[in-house]
Amino acid sequence: MGRIRTLFEKFRPAAAGNDSSVAGMEKSRWVIAGLGNPGGEYARSRHNVGYRVAEALAREAGVELRTRKFKGLLAEARIAGEPAIIVKPLTYYNLSGECVAAVLGYFKVPPNRLIVVHDDLDLEPGRLRLKQGGGDAGNRGVRSIVAALGTPDFIRVRVGIGRPRPGAESKEHVLTPMSAREIEEFEAAISRARQAVEAIISEGLERAMNLYNQRA
Repeated sequence: MGRIRTLFEKFRPAAAGNDSSVAGMEKSRWVIAGLGNPGGEYARSRHNVGYRVAEALAREAGVELRTRKFKGLLAEARIAGEPAIIVKPLTYYNLSGECVAAVLGYFKVPPNRLIVVHDDLDLEPGRLRLKQGGGDAGNRGVRSIVAALGTPDFIRVRVGIGRPRPGAESKEHVLTPMSAREIEEFEAAISRARQAVEAIISEGLERAMNLYNQRA
């Protein structure tokens, strides 16, 4: 991960004295990364909830995630009136930091303007939890991003998927395709997570937490 951190350092925002209009544009940009695994075999899995929120954000903004760059699929958009880059890392979940750090480094976006959307075993299905910083709670995608950036100081939108049934392993629970009924049940959570991201950008994290860190 040292190479990724070096890349990130290389593209940190330039010091004062550069073109102020460019600096202002960089400062206002957001990056939203939805975590998941590429490939059709994972498309219906709980681990891909982050992907589905990213796709919902792109649809709402009228853009498509089709630019392949930095080991991910990207789209530039306006979310809640603000310029943003929506990202789906294609590195596989546990290496998400490789893509996310490269995007932030290239576009000179500080970590506190990053929103990572991911599934969470510790929350009941469909429940949301917004936070900034802190530990990774065992989520290897978040752990990879922290390691690549060298800081945990980014915003997370955690989407609950619940614990596996008795006797089942966590890996099986997160990677096994969901049934059509289960996918339909998650649609409301995906919509709320999209709205939570928009609220973070438009109203700030504290207000968004008050709105969405509640039971659905």
